[in-house]
Parts: sequence; C-alpha cells; structure tokens
Amino acid sequence: MSKQSKRREALVYHAKPTPGKIKVVPSKKYASQRDLSLAYSPGVAEPCLEIDKDVDNVYKYTAKGNLVAVISNGTAVLGLGNIGPEASKPVMEGKGLLFKIFADIDVFDIEVNTENVDEFIETVKNIAPTFGGINLEDIKAPEAFEIERRLKEELDIPVMHDDQHGTAIISAAALLNALELAEKKIEDVKIVVSGAGAAAISCTRLYQAFGAKSENIVMLDSKGVIRKDRYNLTSQKAEFATDRKIDTLTEAMKDSDVFIGLSMADVVSPEMLLSMSANPIVFAMANPNPEIDYDLAIDTREDIIMATGRSDHPNQVNNVLGFPFIFRGALDVRATKINEEMKMAAVVALSELAKEPVPEQVNLAYNETRLAFGRDYIIPKPFDPRLIAEVPPAVAKAAMESGVAKEPIEDWDRYKNALLERLGSDNKLVRQLLGRARTNPKRVVFAEADQLDVLKAAQIVYDEGVAHPILLGRREVIVDLMSEIEFDADVPIIDPKSDEETDRKNRYAEAYWKKRKRQGVTLYSAQKKMRERNYFAAMMVNVGDADALVTGYSRNYPSVVTPMLELIGKDDGVSKVAATNVMMTERGPMFLSDTSINIDPSAKDLARIARMTSKITKMFGIEPVTAMISYSNFGSSKNPRADKVREAVEYLHKAYPEMIVDGELQTDFALNSKLLQDIFPFSRLAGRKVNTLVFPNLDAANITYKLLKELNKAESIGPILMGMKKPVHVLQLGASVDEIVNMAAISVIDAQEREKRQQK
Repeated sequence: MSKQSKRREALVYHAKPTPGKIKVVPSKKYASQRDLSLAYSPGVAEPCLEIDKDVDNVYKYTAKGNLVAVISNGTAVLGLGNIGPEASKPVMEGKGLLFKIFADIDVFDIEVNTENVDEFIETVKNIAPTFGGINLEDIKAPEAFEIERRLKEELDIPVMHDDQHGTAIISAAALLNALELAEKKIEDVKIVVSGAGAAAISCTRLYQAFGAKSENIVMLDSKGVIRKDRYNLTSQKAEFATDRKIDTLTEAMKDSDVFIGLSMADVVSPEMLLSMSANPIVFAMANPNPEIDYDLAIDTREDIIMATGRSDHPNQVNNVLGFPFIFRGALDVRATKINEEMKMAAVVALSELAKEPVPEQVNLAYNETRLAFGRDYIIPKPFDPRLIAEVPPAVAKAAMESGVAKEPIEDWDRYKNALLERLGSDNKLVRQLLGRARTNPKRVVFAEADQLDVLKAAQIVYDEGVAHPILLGRREVIVDLMSEIEFDADVPIIDPKSDEETDRKNRYAEAYWKKRKRQGVTLYSAQKKMRERNYFAAMMVNVGDADALVTGYSRNYPSVVTPMLELIGKDDGVSKVAATNVMMTERGPMFLSDTSINIDPSAKDLARIARMTSKITKMFGIEPVTAMISYSNFGSSKNPRADKVREAVEYLHKAYPEMIVDGELQTDFALNSKLLQDIFPFSRLAGRKVNTLVFPNLDAANITYKLLKELNKAESIGPILMGMKKPVHVLQLGASVDEIVNMAAISVIDAQEREKRQQK
C-alpha cells in the first residue's frame, strides 16, 4: 500500500461515516414520558439532593465511578512532537476507545490549550468532580513530572500519566521474567537505559523499586552518558547520573546485562550486543523502529532475550496490557490515587500470568501451537482474555492494603466474574480473527472483484496481510476501480471470459468433466460453465491454484451454493452441508445454525448440524455450549416438531457424551442462565453461558440472525459453510465491506486448519 493510500485510508477512517472514534450513548431507558421525567426534571432532583447530603453518593447515582478523563495539551504526541491540543484529539479519542474495548471504561477526552504548568493543573482540578480518574497523556517532560506529582497530591481520585508509567509497568513485568530465565538477580545486573524522557525515567524508578541498584544503572540522553559532572541536568536526570568515567553507549554496553531502549532507531550495533554479558536482556522499545532490528539482534546473539514495541515480533511491550486494567481496579475500589504499591501489583500480576498455561483462544489468535513461558513469551499477549480477571483484582487488593481504597471488595470470586462479564460487550473476536489469519495468509479468490465493495475488501485484506487476493471479474472494470480507490498492489487479475484464459479454462473444464461425466456433464457443457466466475473460481480451489474462495456478494445464496456443491462437494464423512452465523452480541459471540441451507432438517440432521457447529466454535478458540432451540421446554409439547429436537438431543447425549448440549429449549431459557437454573436445574446447561444455538428449521435460524443484525446492529460473520471439502465461503447478497473482510479471514483460517490436519 502506498504512503498516499495509507494516508487516505486513515483520514477516511476518522471522517466516515461520522467524524471521530467515540460517542456518548444513553445507559437508561428514554422511550416514554415517564422515562424522561425520571432522567431529567422533576425526577433528577432526587439524586441531586442525595448527593448534596453526602457527596460520595455521586458514585451511586451518576456515571462518575466508571468515567475517566484522557487529558493532554498536545506537547508530546506520539512521534509527532508538540502539535497542539486540537491535533492531539484523534490520539486521545483512540485512547478512549482502548479503555472501552479492553476494560469497559467510559472516557471523555479533554484537550487543554495551555503549556503553562499552573494553568494546566488548575484546569484539571476544576473539572475533576466529573471524573472517577484522570489519565494524563502526551505531555512533554519535564513538565509532565510536575503536573502528575501535583495532581496526585491535590486530587482525591486516581491520576496516572500513562506515557511515564505504562511502559514502565509492562517492561518491568517482562524484565522480572527475563531475569528469571537468564538466572540473574535484579539487584546484581548492570542496566543501560538509552533515553531520558518521561518513560525512561519512570521505567528506571520502577526497576529500582523491584531491587535494581543505582550504582548499576547508566542512563543516556541525546548528549551521551548522564554523568554527575555534567552541567544543567534536570532534577530527574540528576537522579540517575553516574560516577563512571564513560561517555558513549558503546562504553556503557560493555559487560552490561540489560539494555532498555526508549530512544531512537538503530543506535545499537551488533558489536555492542556482542560486548554484553551472557544471556543479555535487550528491550529495544523505540517505535516504529527499535534501537536494533529484531532479526539482526537474534542472529547476532543466540542467547539474547529480546522485547520490542512491535506487534510483529515476540514479547511486545504494549501499554494496553496495563492502563485499562490498572484504572479498572482503581475505579472498582474507588481508590484515591494510583500509588507505587498498585503499580507494582500490576507488574507482578502480569509477570505471573505469563507463566500460566495459555488458553487455546490465545494460541489460535497468534497461530501458535502452544505458547509457553520462555524467551519468546515473557509477557502476556494483548488478546489474552485473562488480563481483565487478573490485573484489576491485583491492583484493587494493593489499593486496599495500602489504604487508598474507599470502597473495598469483599467477594473476590463475584468481582472476577463481573469483570469477565464486561468482555461480552467487546468485539475482540474480530480482531483475533484477523490477527490469526495474518500469521499465515493464504491465496483467496474474490469471485466478484469487479464489484466496488468486494474490491475494497480485497484491498483491506491485502493491506492488512490477512490474505493474498486473486481478483476475478471484468479486467477493465477491476483496473478502473483499483485506480479509483488507489489499490495499486501487484495482485493477480483474472477474467474467466477472456481469451487469455483459454488454456486454463480448458484444463479446468476437463478436470470438471472427468469428475462429473457420469452425472450428465459433457465436455462442451463443462467448457461453457468455466466461463462463469463461480465455476471457474471453484475449480481454482479444486486444482490447487488457490487456497480458498469468497463469493456471493451480487447473487442470491442458492444460486451460488449450487456450483460449490457440484464442483467442491461435501467433506469426507459429511452427509449434510450446513451454515452457521457468528453474531457479535452484548453477551459475546453467539453461533447460530443452520442459517442458510437446510429448510426442515430431521432429528439426525439437527444432530449433525450441532456437531459441525461445535467444531467451528472450537476453531474460534471457544468451548461450545450448545442449546437445541424449540418452542417447547423438555417435553412440554408432544408435537412432532418438538419431538425431532428432543430426538436430536437424545442422540447427541448417547453418541457424543462429551458435548455440552441440551434441549429442547425455548430461547429465553437458553440465554437466561438464572431462569434455566431455577426452573430446570437438571439441565446440562444449568449454570453455563450458552454460546451456540441450533434451530429446528431454516425459518427460525435465518429470521433470528437477521433480526439481531438489523435491530440490535449486531455484527455478523457468515454464513460460514460447514461440511465442504475445500475452504469455500458464500456471502449473503449485498454483504458489507467489513462482512466480506471477515469472511475472507474465515476462509484463510479454514485453509490453515485443513493444512494442519494434512500435516499430522
């Protein structure tokens, strides 16, 4: 993707369909006059009076307790420098988005138009009653130190400058684990810190809190080694000035154990690495390019333990592992500040979590066979769902033990469960899906690439590295559309009707004819069909010229599925093909089957559909908990339509006792675990969170998924074809660009899974 294309994509993302990345939505009912009279006048007076009696009631009656201000003056924005408050707003909105999706914390971003420390502090203090916490962001040093220090002293809510402490917390967790693997003690190691900004100062202070010795630390800024005999040092730099008579990074690196890079790209040479002690620990965290290239570093030293700030290498030091969960824990006990004890608790929690067995969901997200504690895994991955259940409780406990918690937690199991429930409103599955596809992209045929939305989706999967697209359709149309959307990649474009493809069409036609000649297919009819894009595309996958196929955007579903069944066919041992849709709901991802193929399946068919859906659910790294849906509950109706669901369940219980499945059940009982537990405590689903629904017929499944999609704006992935011999997936007519991208990722993962099975 060209620099100009990337720029345009970023601008469109922020501008369309509405400007910005975050918005405010009501959390209470507002449909009736009664609702509005409670929300505002006269009903709103009652909570106002209660808060007037006791100011702490503000946490009981308003959103203050889950609201954080992300505040900046735009003086040190990312790598852009002092670009001012307005230009910093997209970054602050982005930070708000991360708070929400990782820890379900609401955010107002505040951009303050002053570089005067006193004015900035006074502004924050004046608006502080609105918020449960303050996240300072992108404020230049040394002013950032003074601003944070004073606000922590003068406010009674948590204040943290993430630029200082985020990297410190994550890197400290990584350092503890790296030292354990290197069999070194923190109090003994020699540490070199390249960089002397807010993050570097905070990192070094935190390492000292865990036992690093001042006399073993050398810090460098743009002028070289910070020595005690240097003039005009800030108080922060003076804190780390050394007595050693050295001037350069080369001298500092000799015999050192740890390098901490928070400076600029390519300042470390292979010779410097070779001069370090055995099992060197190198955290090259400059972004986007580290102080030494990752591949160069590991080629230079086999014994190196390395981390960077990049997501495409092991051990990414990513602030998102820290700030959402630290504030979550602080808010949940109404901490008056974020103190050293709380930060250190977060470090230990992250460090210990990396040593625990990794959930399959995380392995799948990163296309790993088995992530395990070691040199390439010293800190948890950002997509690890355990973070929200481990880090906030640790922070909350530290707040309580250090005396800054105003509302202590008593039932920790209940608190952890509540934290896990917060993940249900998040759409992590799509990010995991794309990330997993990206680890091993496959050749995906887009059979309708001369449609603008399909081509846009192909551009996205190409730019994101999700797949290697093959574009099918009218060449001149595709070329014109590519120019229009600035899709300037060198990707294959194939027009099945073109004379240029005659040899390929003949080859495909002969292969198709040989397979179907005893089912009434002549060579002539086979050659004719190869001019049709779906037949051509299916044969590309069949003969191995492509790995997967996505089609169906411009045609009705049955007309597209038919050639797939003819040419690709069912997988070995499969008697019925079916389809499932993954719906991104507030309770988390829900798998709904069969949404597209079987009109009125029999009891045995329902059982087979449940089995295939279970396999798809596991492919997403989720343990399937399946409810077989009906209009009746456990025999309450003797109608044949209910009987077939009941028979399917009996068959599954007998043939696959390991499956967590039950029914027949009405939908409300399936989704309301308390209702199910109270009325039907004997059910295998009692006390469990159902994530898979198998419907008795196509009417029910198709209507349900489309209702969810349109009324609740639930994002959909699918329909995902189940039971096919090859990775072919058919879109619904008029699918959105995002839906096409998601389906492309599914097709890649499908191909990855089949490849793994063949290798076993």
